[in-house]
This record gives sequence, structure tokens and C-alpha cells, in this order.
Amino acid sequence: MTSKHVHLIGVCGTAMASLAGMLRAKGHRVTGSDTAAYPPMCDQLSAMGIPILEPYSSKNLEPRPDLVVVGNAISRGNVELEYVLNERIPMNSMSALIHDEFLSGRESLVVCGTHGKTTTTSMLAWIYETAARAEPKWKPSFLIGGVAENFGTSFRVENETRPFIIEGDEYDTAFFDKGPKFLHYFPDAAILTHVEFDHADIYVDLAAVKTAFKRMVNLIPQRGRLVAFDGSENVTECCAKAFCKVERYGFGESSFWRVRELKQQGNSTRWVLEREGVEFARLTLPMAGEHNALNATAAAALAAGQGVPAEAIVEALATFQSVKRRLEIRAEVAGVTVIDDFAHHPTAIRETLRALRAAYEGRRLWAVLEPRSNTLRRNVFERELIESLALADEVVLAQVFKSEAIPVNERLEPGRVVSALRVKGVPAVLCADADAIVAEISPRVKSGDVVAILSNGGFGGIYEKLPAALRVAM
Repeated sequence: MTSKHVHLIGVCGTAMASLAGMLRAKGHRVTGSDTAAYPPMCDQLSAMGIPILEPYSSKNLEPRPDLVVVGNAISRGNVELEYVLNERIPMNSMSALIHDEFLSGRESLVVCGTHGKTTTTSMLAWIYETAARAEPKWKPSFLIGGVAENFGTSFRVENETRPFIIEGDEYDTAFFDKGPKFLHYFPDAAILTHVEFDHADIYVDLAAVKTAFKRMVNLIPQRGRLVAFDGSENVTECCAKAFCKVERYGFGESSFWRVRELKQQGNSTRWVLEREGVEFARLTLPMAGEHNALNATAAAALAAGQGVPAEAIVEALATFQSVKRRLEIRAEVAGVTVIDDFAHHPTAIRETLRALRAAYEGRRLWAVLEPRSNTLRRNVFERELIESLALADEVVLAQVFKSEAIPVNERLEPGRVVSALRVKGVPAVLCADADAIVAEISPRVKSGDVVAILSNGGFGGIYEKLPAALRVAM
């Protein structure tokens, strides 16, 4: 694509903001619009000099762009989309444009799964980056659904090397392409972390989710490779008919890549990784949580199978710095630690709270949750949500985000969740919004407490409001 003016509708999405930067790096003029600008992606766009035009307006498309990229959150009725359709401005989806512009001629390494995609993609990219210090051919291009701390960005495009590491999202692509994004990426090798029911707004049931992942697996060529978690029957089903080599990872004695002697101490995890029953490496990760050790194992396995030296893998994981909004410490005020985590599915919430229990042993743990994702706003996982939140010492729930968009018979009832937690002996309270939550808990927290804020959105600015209130109260 020669230099063009490209406009992105919904530019603050994690992948859309990354695509904006990638296009800018290739010399295109890039503009974008959105209505939900919040860190870290709005900060990344600002640093790149890409303005965020707010609100959506047909005037944002003047002068007329050469191409419009329509984000998957954009639907008919959006004023910019209607203008694009009326004026027949050429448009494309994010995923299709990434394939056409950035994946052609490269080795596509795709990280997929219901949980752990962003962290695992970041780990894999850092492994390749570390290996490139000794052998430049490993220098990766990458696209991550979050800001990787080791890189300070969510994307990079290298012109001289082949590996392109990309997070493969199972969410749909655009209003005119309802298939998963990862079907556009044609993996040469892939990771499959977990398969669970999620995205209840676009998948009717677990069977539909599994069908999507089976289609991804079916795209891997015979010469390719799939690294798949072996602790899930759903994953087993999804990779059962793969034409490529499949390497399973997990804790089982028969695992191709086996985790053993896992030990956690504070914010550090150590384990021995075996490859076909033979010790491959002793790994250290400066992160808490069994789930993060599994994510690291998947990244190590894929990299090793592509030829990356074990020494680089060991060094990379020992120096991995996590991802923005994944167990991220946002503030420490008078002995209170405020954690930001993107967890927005009962399984992710459970693993996050388990990791925090291990990292902050003996400290009182608060779970502050905004039901915001399209799955969590529904009652489909109400029982599982209650079980996950019960791992905390104190629970604070916000009202369902934009509850009016969810049919009443499908909508999560936070009051019912709070009542169930109280029956279990877990103190729980329901608050209207972020301001009410701050007013509720800032007088109650004590030195030594850990407050985990769980949301996949801006949550009314609570990440700034709570520390500010604690500085006054304490």
C-alpha cells in the first residue's frame, strides 16, 4: 500500500491503536476517532502523535481518507460508519488489513486461547528479542493486545526479519465479518492456552466457541506446530484433528512439555521444565501465579520448537516485566497496595486472586469488580463468579456497566452475587459507581491491605481516584 490517509473508527481498542502505530511507522497519514479514550492505549496514541477525535462525527472524515478501518466494536448507526457507507469510502477490517500489509512473507506465530493471550504473546516476543542479541534473525515484529512493559509498546514492525508474533483474538472481526480475528492470521505455528465459554454476545454456547478454535487449528499447515495446554478437555477436543504436530504442555507426567517442582515465593515463581521427559531448563519468572508459569511454559515451548536457544528463553523469562493492567501495581499508599488487573471472566478472576494470595501471603485481600465485559454482564457465569470472588477477604461490586444493553432475563444481578457471598461469610457490598466505591472503602482499608481492581475498561477513573482518596484518608 503506497502512502495513504487511513482513518480508524474505534482507534482506542488495544489492537486498533497498535495498528494505527504500525501504519504510521510505514509512512501513512493516520487519524482515528473514539468515545472511550483511557490508558494505556490513549497514552500510546498520544506519544505517537496520533490525535483521538471525539466524539464520532462525519466531520472526522474530512478531508476524505483513502481507506477507513472499522473496529469490531463499531456497528450500524455509528455516524462515521454511515458516512463511509453512503460515500462509498473504501473500508476494511483491522485483521484483514494486518494480514495484507504486515503478515505477507513472514513467519506468523499466533497466540490464541480464552485466557492468557496477551501475557503469553508478550513473553514470546521478549524471548525472541532476547535471542536476537546473539542472533539478529530472531528480531521479532509483534502485535500484542496490551502494552508490554519490556518494550513500552504493544507493537513493532521489523523490515529485515521474518518472525511476526501476534495475539489471536477469537472475538469477531467487524460488523461485515463476523468470524474470529485469528482466522485472518494463517499461523505457521500457534499456541492454544485455554478454551472456555466467553463472549456471550457473539457465541451462543461453548460448542460455538470450540468450533472457532477448531477452525484456527485447521489453518495450521502440516509443516507447522501447535503448542496446546493439556489440562483442558476443551483444548484436547479442539486440537484432536490437527494436521500439524501437536505438543501438549502442563503438569501431567505424560506432558510433552512438563512443569514440575513449581515453587512460588512472593512475586517470583520457579519451576523445572521438561521436554519429553528430559530436563530442558530451570526457569524463573518474576511474577506470581500458576497461570503465569503455564503462560511462560507455552511461550518457551513455541520458541524452543522454532529453534530459539534455551539460554535465551531462560534469560528472557527471568527478566520479563509483565504487561500493563496485568497484576499491575498502580499505587502504594500508607501500606495499602492498589493492583490493576484486566480480569473479566470468572476463571481469570479466580487465577488473579490466587496469584495475589501467593504474592501477598497473610495480607487482607479486597476484590473490587466492575461487571463490564459482554460475558460478565450476563448471568451465565453467576455461580462461577461467586466462587471466584469468595477467594477474597472483602468484595465490592459496581453495578453492571451499561446494564440497559443486556436483556433483563440475561442480566447479571450484582445484588444476588453480594447476598450469596455474604452467605458464604465473605463481606460484600454493592455500590453504584466508582465514586461510591471510593467513598465506601477508603475509610475502611488499613495498612497491609491489597486492593485488586478488576475491570476491562476505565472503571470511572477509579485507578486514580482511589489512591488520591487514600492519600487524604491515611
